[in-house]
Amino acid sequence: MTLRTNLTHLVTEADHKKFTEENENVMICCGRMGPMCIPVYGVMEELESEYKHVKFADMAFDSPDAKVIRDLPECRGFAGLPFTVYYKNGKVVKATSSIQSHEEITEILDSNFGK
Repeated sequence: MTLRTNLTHLVTEADHKKFTEENENVMICCGRMGPMCIPVYGVMEELESEYKHVKFADMAFDSPDAKVIRDLPECRGFAGLPFTVYYKNGKVVKATSSIQSHEEITEILDSNFGK
C-alpha cells in the first residue's frame, strides 16, 4: 500500500529505521490519501527543493509497519490524520497531527533543523 505522492515512500519498519538513522534531519508524514493529509504531502513536495538538508518521506497510516509512528509516545492522544513526525539524528524532536499549513511546517523545520 503506497501513497500517491512524489515523496520517498517508507513501507517497512526497517525502511523507517534506515531512513531516520542515515539522515540527520527527517520529516515523515504518516497518513492516507485524504483531505487532511494531501495538503501536507503537497507542502512537503514543495519544500524538498528548498530544504536540501532535510529528508522528506511518507508512510501509509494503515500499514501494519506504521505502528513505528502510530505507537510513538509523542503521538499518544493524536486523533486527526496525518501524524507528522520530525527526527533529528534518529530522535523525535517534534510531532504534529492533522492538517498543517506551509507556514506551520516551515516554522517547525526552521526551529528544529535551521534554514
